[in-house]
Amino acid sequence: MDVLTTADPAVAAPNAEAPDFPGILYPGPAPDEVGEDPEYFGDLRLDDVEASIASGREGYRLEPFFRARCPDVATVAYRQDVFRDLEDQGTAQAVRAFAAGMEETRRCLSRLSKHHYAIEGQWWLLQAGLAYRRAVDALRDALTRCPVRSAALLATRRMLEAYTASDAFRAVARDADAAAAALAGVRYRLRIAGPRITVTRLDPDTPDYGAEVLATFERFRQGDGREYKFKFSEYPELNHVEAAVADRVALLFPGAFGALAAFADRHAAFLDPRVQRLDREAQFYLAYMELIGSASRAGGGFCYPEVVEAGQELRADAAFDLALATRLAAAGQQIVVNDVALRPPERILVVTGPNQGGKTTFARMVGQLLHLAALGVPVPGSSARLPLVDAIHALFEREEAVEDLVSKLEDDLRRMRAILGRVTDRSAVIMNETFSSTTVADQSLINRRVLGAVAQAGAWCVTVTFLDELASLTPATVSMVSTVDPDEPARRTFRIVRRRADGRAYALAIAEKHRLTYEQVVRRARR
Repeated sequence: MDVLTTADPAVAAPNAEAPDFPGILYPGPAPDEVGEDPEYFGDLRLDDVEASIASGREGYRLEPFFRARCPDVATVAYRQDVFRDLEDQGTAQAVRAFAAGMEETRRCLSRLSKHHYAIEGQWWLLQAGLAYRRAVDALRDALTRCPVRSAALLATRRMLEAYTASDAFRAVARDADAAAAALAGVRYRLRIAGPRITVTRLDPDTPDYGAEVLATFERFRQGDGREYKFKFSEYPELNHVEAAVADRVALLFPGAFGALAAFADRHAAFLDPRVQRLDREAQFYLAYMELIGSASRAGGGFCYPEVVEAGQELRADAAFDLALATRLAAAGQQIVVNDVALRPPERILVVTGPNQGGKTTFARMVGQLLHLAALGVPVPGSSARLPLVDAIHALFEREEAVEDLVSKLEDDLRRMRAILGRVTDRSAVIMNETFSSTTVADQSLINRRVLGAVAQAGAWCVTVTFLDELASLTPATVSMVSTVDPDEPARRTFRIVRRRADGRAYALAIAEKHRLTYEQVVRRARR
């Protein structure tokens, strides 16, 4: 899909008669777009979520919208209100119809760079103008009828009302309608004799002999006969024969084709940048709503979190990993939901428990919640109260690479030092099995000092570890443990509950399930 931007002077021109339009993502001027994924995206699987949102909408470049967290709570509320408006089916359908109309406009305009004949280019420009006019008018009318309450869509309605009443837009609509009406009256006849084609006007009073023949023999009809009509192949571009025919038709109907040429001359740059901006930003909302619909099939719900700038509480009920839910939904499986809560003076979650019990997924979930809440979008869960963080830092294990010329431990230490140099009391740090490449004693010592520095900074933190002693490090620390089925310890429930770390790895239960205990192995060896 090609998206024509306001930087292209051939198709975009500002309209001074419409009021300033802030857009539907920011209540004020938009910040510069983020060109690359933040460092934590890969660790938290937010790159997968981003890819799901952008899939099928590559031309809109939605990735920068998903990367940039809102600068303040007011912007979060601005976006949440738009999502609430889009819960109304009529409003959502109106925005989708507008997006479809704008896509049709772009499709027609994209033909301009591919045409070889003047009439062909003029025709595609006219079709683009007609589609654009219909899309803008329809959205204006729908926003007048629909129960919109958000500041963003109310501003959109005002902008569209002023814009469609402007001289520039009315001229586009008037000239497009006149050209289309004139061309609709063109009727001509082709007489083909060998390599020669003769083009003549078709008299409006000329009878349709085909219809007369069918009517005459209708009384003898005994069923549907064989269809002998031939359908010509339709290609987007004219070939040289079709172009020559079009030129002759234009000579026969100078008024109609003169109106077509006049439209092309006067309105080569009819797109308004505000409408283009609206089209692109609307795609962000539509794409995320589609993602919600897809992920919900895995059994999870979504809510509007209460987002606070200087929050002292981090809470989410029935939350889940959005990237995982999307994959499970595609496979027809269900997600496991978990609760998370940190209340003053709590700031650090230490997650322990058996391997493959969902600890890393839980940590990713918390990081995702903080990022999504800061985007102003609904988050996975039944209810949530989340702080608006100034930064998210993640330290997950990475495979050691020979070309790095540093050990895995040194790489982890360097990355953590960089994080601690930037962390504040509004930051979040997500860690997963950090410093595991060293001895247990050294790993414990390093983690104690890191968590102490995080606690001193007052940052939010989630760390996944097998070191139980970290779960009671400071009064700001809370212990959570991944659980197993009490009747079948080898089966993980993927539920993470708030309780004291117990040090159980359930390795023996797993070994028994797979017949790998010492006694079972010896018994088989003696057979």
